[in-house]
Amino acid sequence: MQETDGSKKFSTILLALILMVGSYSVGYSRGHTSGEIEGSTQHILNRDPEALSVDFAPFWKAWGILEEKYVSTSTTTTEVTDQQKIWGSIAGLASSLGDPYTVFFPPQEAKTFAEDISGNFQGVGMEMTVRDGVLTVIAPLKGMPADRAGIMAGDKVIGIDGESTGNMTIDEAVSKIRGEGGTSVSFTIVREGEDAPLEIRVTRASIDIPTIDTKIVGPNNDVFVIELYNFSAVSANLFRSALREFLISGRDNLVIDLRGNPGGYLEAAVDIASWFLPQGTTIVVEDAGGKGENKTYRSRGYNIFGDQYDIAILIDGGSASASEILAGALRDHDRAVLVGSQTFGKGSVQELVPVTVDTSLKVTVARWFTPGGVSISLDGLMPDYPVEMTQEDFEAGRDLQLDKAIEVLIAS
Repeated sequence: MQETDGSKKFSTILLALILMVGSYSVGYSRGHTSGEIEGSTQHILNRDPEALSVDFAPFWKAWGILEEKYVSTSTTTTEVTDQQKIWGSIAGLASSLGDPYTVFFPPQEAKTFAEDISGNFQGVGMEMTVRDGVLTVIAPLKGMPADRAGIMAGDKVIGIDGESTGNMTIDEAVSKIRGEGGTSVSFTIVREGEDAPLEIRVTRASIDIPTIDTKIVGPNNDVFVIELYNFSAVSANLFRSALREFLISGRDNLVIDLRGNPGGYLEAAVDIASWFLPQGTTIVVEDAGGKGENKTYRSRGYNIFGDQYDIAILIDGGSASASEILAGALRDHDRAVLVGSQTFGKGSVQELVPVTVDTSLKVTVARWFTPGGVSISLDGLMPDYPVEMTQEDFEAGRDLQLDKAIEVLIAS
């Protein structure tokens, strides 16, 4: 994520389940207090009326029909205000693009999102998105309730507390999953390789997002591992400290473990990549799709190591966004090999734009390409050394992917 012109760019959709200002805005005038609506008084408040060639008559006709005819199926239903209808209209406008990362946040959801990105929330600790129309886990956060309960990257959530997610929006799913610590929520999961759906119950808790761990492994304790769980505001400084620890250790082989790392701040990925690439080297290209200037993010040239150390990066289906940027840059510049399984494929940029003082629109504004021109969104990144992990491996505590990375580094 990065600050640009007062707006915030996000490299991942932080749902914390732990979950326009365009060319026009919609205005309306009420005809009578009885609820009738006069089409002749409806108007669009445009920045540039001449540039808008959309007929809004169907919108206002639908509005009038609903005002005149709609009756709730329940006598206890709270009346929907006109302002809420406007919020729903904007949400529908955003969803019409078919992009799960472009989302409108009305007041309560905007407040929740702000709390989530600050890292203060209670929930189950996993990141999700909609993929091919299905609510899908990007990654559970390491050590958090979802991770401890056995939820895995790539799991498809088809039910929450017995309710189908088939027609459920992301914000609806978030509202059902979030809750007070100590309470529980049940997920119906479809997992590749399993013959039947799984029922996994998770107890909610306060979520403290972990950032980094280090350890020394290998047959002769000759491989240093940095496990990076996210790209937060403090990740770059913590990574620098971990590198210092690596140098003091005297080891020559480095593993950067990005498995289950769903991304975060773009600037953190650029800063970390700068420790391994010469100044000015391309790290990632941001393609604005003709809506603005393309941007190339380049190394700041911290690479005091040169190429004296061998590096392997561990990836899997939970490695997304900023993780894919870092892994793709180091692989494309021959500074690291990738070991594990195919990454998630989240290669787009979101910008958070205020719509009103208490609502906002998170909108996709660009696509990412690796230095070699690979579209991260297309298929994600494929490893140089594919190693799949089974549920039995996880349960038995076997880490075949790390074992392979150690093998590759020692043999190099």
